[in-house]
Amino acid sequence: MSHTTTGLEPAQPPPEDDRAFFGQPRGLMTLSGLEVWERFSFLGMQAILVLYFADTVANGGLGMDPGTAASVSAAYGTLVYLVSVAGGWLADRILGSYRAVLYGGILIACGHYAMAVPTATMTWVGLGLISAGTGLLKPNVASMVGKLYRTEDERRDAGFALYYMGINIGAFAGPLITGWLGDHASWHWGFSAAAFGMTLGLIQYVLGRRHLAGRKHAAEFALAPAAMRRAVLMIVAGAVLVAVVATALALAGWLTMDRFVDVLTVISVIAPVVYFAVMFRSPRVTSEERGRLRPYVVLFLASVVFNFILFQAYSTMMLLASTNARTEIFGFHFPASWYASALGAFEVALAPVVAAVWARMGPRQPHASNKIAIGVILGGLSFLLMVLPTSGHADDSYKMAAWWIVGSYLLLGLGDILLETSGMSATTKLAPKAFASQTMALWFLSLALANGIQAQIVKLYGEVSNPAYFGVNGAIAVVAGVAVIAAAPWLKRTMHPVH
Repeated sequence: MSHTTTGLEPAQPPPEDDRAFFGQPRGLMTLSGLEVWERFSFLGMQAILVLYFADTVANGGLGMDPGTAASVSAAYGTLVYLVSVAGGWLADRILGSYRAVLYGGILIACGHYAMAVPTATMTWVGLGLISAGTGLLKPNVASMVGKLYRTEDERRDAGFALYYMGINIGAFAGPLITGWLGDHASWHWGFSAAAFGMTLGLIQYVLGRRHLAGRKHAAEFALAPAAMRRAVLMIVAGAVLVAVVATALALAGWLTMDRFVDVLTVISVIAPVVYFAVMFRSPRVTSEERGRLRPYVVLFLASVVFNFILFQAYSTMMLLASTNARTEIFGFHFPASWYASALGAFEVALAPVVAAVWARMGPRQPHASNKIAIGVILGGLSFLLMVLPTSGHADDSYKMAAWWIVGSYLLLGLGDILLETSGMSATTKLAPKAFASQTMALWFLSLALANGIQAQIVKLYGEVSNPAYFGVNGAIAVVAGVAVIAAAPWLKRTMHPVH
């Protein structure tokens, strides 16, 4: 590795860092630590967000009906991941990955602090800040993990599995704290805990910056100074224009919440189509890189299908848990939002097992496309499982045992580990060099599309029977996973250097 310097600090970590963290680069601990607290804040908040939306105004909520609450929550997720495109571009062309992640974390923390203020206006301001901050942070921190490894390094998948375990430590702890505060104090106390967690994540990120590979003060593919000034001016002017137009349309009564959700769904469909087209046609993308983008489209669509199921762990599944699931295990009572922690707990427990299995198998491990396909199938089975406890009831007053939802989250958690770790790892390998951070943003656009579709489909929740809702959605996911397995021979040929 090169140890050239930029400014006063080395651009690469010291050589002794290479195997300092469980045989992985030391920088993985810094980035995983950041994700622990970012997911603590993001998923801790999201576990109570749909319940906050659906709660009565008298209880401190916003008084939405369940279908609208789930749709708006999904639309927020859509916005978060749509902004990741801008975050990847800003990192590549203006800020550099390190500063993009730092500034994103600051915006996220400010957003959570805003949501701690008990007014509806500050809730929307906070969600806007969190959306912008997450769009800067998420694609670039994952890209920074990829830079810790050479392309042929077989530790890469195991490293991403450990990184993902860090993510899920936060996913486990966040809902426990925010859910308890939301249930026993107020929703806004829960949002305060999320703000505190993100602040801790930023502190450890800055303190561990010397261990990060590829850290530079300038962007890797920086614009020329004049072009950069024009770009910054256009970004600021565009943001102001969008804010003014949106405000005017809202005041005129045209931009309702339902229409805003619909607009985000349309954008979530158009954005990845346009983005793929730009990369396929870019003169900076070689023919070899273009060939690797084609199988990436299949991985992208698999991610959409799986994450459509996954994100409902924080919307329809939360609503189902709050109305039709028992909130006690062995006599211990808990808030319904704690079910979300089961997902994180399973992923914390299973991620090191998966990492150890892949490391032990080495080159004999399944191809990345098959790992992703199995993940999609497990996601579908998690929904199909819910058909059993929701069937055969005369009305909606039944209470299912907690183990049904816990079992569903077990399947979903294992599927998430298989798909997301392999998907993110493959993305960093398949990315054209000139679009490194932006291609990771494209992976997150699959999450935006999944949320955009979810924002429309969840409107059916409560309108059709629960067995039909979970059964149809689960079956579609299983069929999609089987289709990816059927395409495995072609994927193996075209995804080099992914194994």
